[in-house]
Amino acid sequence: PTVPGGATVLLLRNRQKDRPLDVRALRLLTLDLLEAMGLQAELGVQFVSPKAMARVNWRFLQHEGTTDVITFDYGSTAERLHGECFICVADAVTQAEAFGTTWSDEVVRYVIHAILHLRGYDDLKPDLRRIMKREENRWVRWATRRARQDPTER
Repeated sequence: PTVPGGATVLLLRNRQKDRPLDVRALRLLTLDLLEAMGLQAELGVQFVSPKAMARVNWRFLQHEGTTDVITFDYGSTAERLHGECFICVADAVTQAEAFGTTWSDEVVRYVIHAILHLRGYDDLKPDLRRIMKREENRWVRWATRRARQDPTER
């Protein structure tokens, strides 16, 4: 079902205890990101434990184990996203150590990654992965600049 008037609906749910999340800040960032991309959305974002992620991964994709982010598209269009994503914060911690970044920056990257999937980007083939990664990095830089901005300038 769609929301009358095309309003953006964004639901974030923290279902993990690996790291404390500032869900309010993530919500504001995601809303700003959607606006900057010129999108409206009906989007659910669930932050889960490795165990919960492994269950989702097996149930819907028949893949064993945990993963960083899984995105489900429920009928997105060019102007309006409609989907849900699951983000494993513990995987963000592991990836941050491997890439020399922070786990919270990795979580933001995963939110951006999910939104790009809902916009039609694909990362299954190397050439498509490069295109998606380039766009992902562009929006990560945008998010980093935004985070440094004075809140009154937004």
